[in-house]
Amino acid sequence: MNFNNQTIWITGASSGIGKALVMALDNQNCQLIISSRRLEDLEAVKNSCLNPQNIACLPFDLADYQEMAFVVETAQSFFGNIDILINNGGISQRSLIIETDIAVDKKLMEIDYLGTVALSKALLPYFIKQQSGQFVTVTSLMGKFSSPYRSGYCGAKHALHGFFDTLRLEHEKDGISVTLICPGFVNTAVAKNAQTGDGSQQNIQDSATENGLDVNDFAERMLKAVHKKKFEAYFGKKEVLGIYLKRYFPKFLHWYTLRSIVR
Repeated sequence: MNFNNQTIWITGASSGIGKALVMALDNQNCQLIISSRRLEDLEAVKNSCLNPQNIACLPFDLADYQEMAFVVETAQSFFGNIDILINNGGISQRSLIIETDIAVDKKLMEIDYLGTVALSKALLPYFIKQQSGQFVTVTSLMGKFSSPYRSGYCGAKHALHGFFDTLRLEHEKDGISVTLICPGFVNTAVAKNAQTGDGSQQNIQDSATENGLDVNDFAERMLKAVHKKKFEAYFGKKEVLGIYLKRYFPKFLHWYTLRSIVR
């Protein structure tokens, strides 16, 4: 695995998977652009690295998807080029459909889908011009099959697969690759920060997330898939079996999921 002299832009970089990716890439002799909403959180991550001189902080909000042209222009100004965009920023959800205000569904689509798509579309002309580039989008196993309490989240993640599969087809001729990363349970604060039906945070860690993959181990495995430019990569424990059950035994997956609902 070698990202020598490459410029990698990571969204959602202030915590969880994004922060673990920054730490894993810190000794790779590459330049990093790290983004999330709050500059002070990004600077804390940068200052904890061994090579902070190779890291630029670019705060912005994925919900402001109309502003992505300016965000990309700013990102380009740091190191002169961008080789890889890792779309990792986003939010999750834990609430039944009947209890979920439509404003929550809208927020999930605006951040997880439209924000990611708008950022990628704004960067696309630069990748076409340089005839190279890689879009890496962290979706979820929930982008391949579904689970109760995650309707809006599943919808947004499924939509990302549809968009980026099309982008891969349209721009392979331009030297652009697309990698979709589908994690199962990873031990981060994603469940604590998840939206509930009224838009408030859940503020509770579930046992499945707590017992999920170690985030640093996941980051290392993810970067190997990125380096190999895989189309899709699935990471997790037994939940990864859902990919294959959905394809070959969908009724069994339905039955099994109902018996083992993880909120």
